[in-house]
Amino acid sequence: MNDDFENNNLMPSENEADPAVRRAEENKMGTMPINRLLITMSLPMMASMLVQALYNIVDSIFVSRIHEDALSAVSMAFPIQLLLVALGMGIGVGVNAILSKALGSKDNERANLSARNGIFLSLVCYLIFLLVGLFLIKPFYTSMTDIESIIDYGVSYLTICATCSFGVFAQFMFERLLVSTGRTFLSMITQGTGAIINIILDPILIFGYFGLPAMGVAGAAIATVIGQCVAACLAIYFNHHRNPDIDISMKGFHPDARMILDILRIGIPSMIMQAIGSIMNYVMNRVLIGFSSTAVAVFGAYYKMQSFIFMPIFGLNGGIVPIIAYNFGAKRRDRMMKTWRLAWIYATAIMGIGTALFLSIPQVMLSFFEASDTMTEMGITAFRIISVHFPIAAFCIVTGTLFQALGKSMYSMVVSIMRQLIALVPAALILASFGDVNLVWWAFPIAEIMSAATTIFYFLRIHKKIIQKI
Repeated sequence: MNDDFENNNLMPSENEADPAVRRAEENKMGTMPINRLLITMSLPMMASMLVQALYNIVDSIFVSRIHEDALSAVSMAFPIQLLLVALGMGIGVGVNAILSKALGSKDNERANLSARNGIFLSLVCYLIFLLVGLFLIKPFYTSMTDIESIIDYGVSYLTICATCSFGVFAQFMFERLLVSTGRTFLSMITQGTGAIINIILDPILIFGYFGLPAMGVAGAAIATVIGQCVAACLAIYFNHHRNPDIDISMKGFHPDARMILDILRIGIPSMIMQAIGSIMNYVMNRVLIGFSSTAVAVFGAYYKMQSFIFMPIFGLNGGIVPIIAYNFGAKRRDRMMKTWRLAWIYATAIMGIGTALFLSIPQVMLSFFEASDTMTEMGITAFRIISVHFPIAAFCIVTGTLFQALGKSMYSMVVSIMRQLIALVPAALILASFGDVNLVWWAFPIAEIMSAATTIFYFLRIHKKIIQKI
């Protein structure tokens, strides 16, 4: 496998010199055995996502050593951060699907056009979040709590993350371009490098080592931004010098309205899905703060720890999309469906391991966050209840990715609405009315069951109308 990475990703100049080798590289998503291709495409992304999960957790572990209110403040920042991810990833999903399908159809001009307009849209997204960071952060926190320490910590942290989000938007886009052309190993390098830099800088900037001032939660935000900017620079370099399949030169660029609409048509449902997650997190934080700030800290700790389980699945999905989209463009139904089936098997296995860990050692996970006795007692119950839905989520996530790769992102959006707005939020509000915070956690399994039912309905529909006709 390592030899494949070196030949396909790190030595493009030799490949360009030999047209036969170049054609083989371009067509590997249509010719390589599916299991090997899925592993080759997904493993680097899964590894990089694990590193991403690690640095998210390390961020919160260090912040929790400042004060439990600091952990609560960073947890409350998640809805805004999800919105940021929604825009960046939504544009990336649109570009990924269009670009991979164009390469499968041998339409290089359309592939280049999608990449350039995706870069332009990422810049627009940054400008939106610059305004959010300048004007909306404090009103956001005061809408959830009147605890001054949480507001102060939160404003300090989130203002930096939002106003300096140019790095993360560039990282999202240029890594997606690498993934869309099959260069997931290079994407792993960029993500891993950024995450490792963040992990190294976190304690230095938060606590003030090596003669630097202790910056507290602001140090955590600065470390995050620096890591994102380094990753973005690496991704830009790799696209210019290690990715001959697309031309991303912006010289003489003019936005193409038709292409922008095509990207948004595919990407907006993904954005809405992430935005719905932001709304869900916002409502959950408001529900939980009604019990105590400790409940919010437990919710934040859960989200950090579950990322170790879910992030590899998202990395797996990153490998699924270009494979299915490419073979959809090439009209290879057998390869499309085998990719989906294998991904579902792998995702279920990972989620099963996650459930076993959350059921057996929740107290160990909570100990990473300097949890008080009250937080530990509450967290053990929460972790065990919520985690029972992980294996069901495996099917929903992988099948939703199939919808996106086939250009039916709207189905994924409806499933997400069903899970988080129609099911989870009302269930949480109803269960909270009984006055027992432990009942609130059951909203997650309830919502996932409804999500699975909706996913099955749309899968049968798309199988009949699209897949069987290929």
